[in-house]
Amino acid sequence: MTTQCKFCPLNRKDAFVNMSAEEVGFMQKFKVGELTVDPGTPILMQGSNAPQLFTALSGMGIRERHLQNGARQVINFVFPGDFIGLQAGLLGEMGHSVEARTQMRLCVFNRSELWNFFKSHPERSFDVTWLAAMEENFLGESLSSVGQRTAVEAIAWAMVKIFQRGQSLGFVTNNTMDLPFTQRDVADAMGLSLVHTNKTISRLKQQQLASWSDGQLQINSLEALAEIAMTELRPLARRPLI
Repeated sequence: MTTQCKFCPLNRKDAFVNMSAEEVGFMQKFKVGELTVDPGTPILMQGSNAPQLFTALSGMGIRERHLQNGARQVINFVFPGDFIGLQAGLLGEMGHSVEARTQMRLCVFNRSELWNFFKSHPERSFDVTWLAAMEENFLGESLSSVGQRTAVEAIAWAMVKIFQRGQSLGFVTNNTMDLPFTQRDVADAMGLSLVHTNKTISRLKQQQLASWSDGQLQINSLEALAEIAMTELRPLARRPLI
């Protein structure tokens, strides 16, 4: 069964700006269906000219870029509510790949309707611009971590950012959230070796600040972890839903 936009479970979460009845009606017309993918399934491929755009309705994934020598850079982690495929929608092809890490349910939109989307609903097109700006801001923070933070500072920063997204979506219970990403994923995001990443996570566990094992991330003091990461704990801005 396809989820009707007026019953969208994400629209009721505090992480997102509530849509008006008019916006909900427009999004229902823009949406052409839903897609369910299994863990490990490529959703969009680097270099592809995908005809569709997606919003993650449930589940998590990663955005990753591959070099010709096989090296991989994880660009970002995909959470429910994230808009996927805008790059191909505007530039003609994807500069990175998107892969599911859990079973994911995706709202599907036709890329060919993107211009009409912008033209007929400028407020919604501003929301897309806002999301693109937030993505650019996050990439700037990530690059700062890769280039200037030490390993422990970078891993602490990644944990804080992931945990805050989990909190905003209601995924955190008793300071713990399920985390389907691997330590390799985080290592490839922070430009670290897997061995260095494992040792750094063990160090944070020994300090009783955070632990990550068996697919669960537990943070005992988000404030202390943010201090190590040299980042301020600010409430996340509510995100528009596309």
